[in-house]
Amino acid sequence: MSAADGAGMARPPLRSFVSVGSGDLRTLTTCNCELALLPLKQLLAMQPEYLQLRPEEQPDSLVSCHLGCGGYNLFSNGSFRMEGHEFRVTNYISRKVDLTSHLDYKDYRETLLSKPMLFLTTARQESSTKETVFAFIVNTRHPKVKAQIENGMDRIISSVVGESYKLQFDFQNVVKDFFIRESFVMQGEDLSFSYEFHADALLDIFYMLGLSKKTVSVSGRVMNLHSNNPEKKAIVKMFLSKMTEPFVGLGSMPDRRFSTISSSSMDDSAFDSHRSSLANPEDFPRQQRVEFADDRPLVSD
Repeated sequence: MSAADGAGMARPPLRSFVSVGSGDLRTLTTCNCELALLPLKQLLAMQPEYLQLRPEEQPDSLVSCHLGCGGYNLFSNGSFRMEGHEFRVTNYISRKVDLTSHLDYKDYRETLLSKPMLFLTTARQESSTKETVFAFIVNTRHPKVKAQIENGMDRIISSVVGESYKLQFDFQNVVKDFFIRESFVMQGEDLSFSYEFHADALLDIFYMLGLSKKTVSVSGRVMNLHSNNPEKKAIVKMFLSKMTEPFVGLGSMPDRRFSTISSSSMDDSAFDSHRSSLANPEDFPRQQRVEFADDRPLVSD
């Protein structure tokens, strides 16, 4: 399409989509970000203290670390493919969880809101067959995102009262819309998670008929954190460090971890030397607070 053709077409407003060039990262305030997307390789390079790719292991592994309760809650089915290789995921929360007690439910709910959520998804440009693995981040500390998760959980409890139920949270549509605007095609349906609560009831008619199975399609602004500019990369790195720093809510235990997190043996002390120091807003270079031009495309060759 020519420049003249593009100028003559009315494009829909991009209110739901922002980039690192929008200026929203100028103060490193995590509440500026609801949802975020960037290539997995970029995230690995920026936060090796929380995520490490270990191709030397058999099978190749992606390790999610939890240092001082910081980092991400990585949701996965246990593996993913990247550049023709199958990678095993270590330390993740299954995308499908069964809960059988109110204590399980309480721990699960607290775990969901304790850290940013991280999902892995694959997409390719419309004009290419090359696939890229993206990291999709859900900022559970943002009031709008947190409210959607809490309200979804509260509403289904009030509607079933003592019966079994299933609740799914789906981010597929909001990310698919983002990729469409960026001329990308999503590969797979992997941006959701669900849990089933099994009540001690003799007969769950509504559950058996599927009437107590609900889906919450989470909405929000998607921030494109990809950049090839060194200054912008530094901003994104500090922003991610701020978002993933340890957070302990009222009544929470700092070392509490949901029992169904899948893990294998690993030595967290090996990552101590990689802990990131967080920059104070006063230390943030004034010249970097200006609004940048958008970076395109999402991935570079």
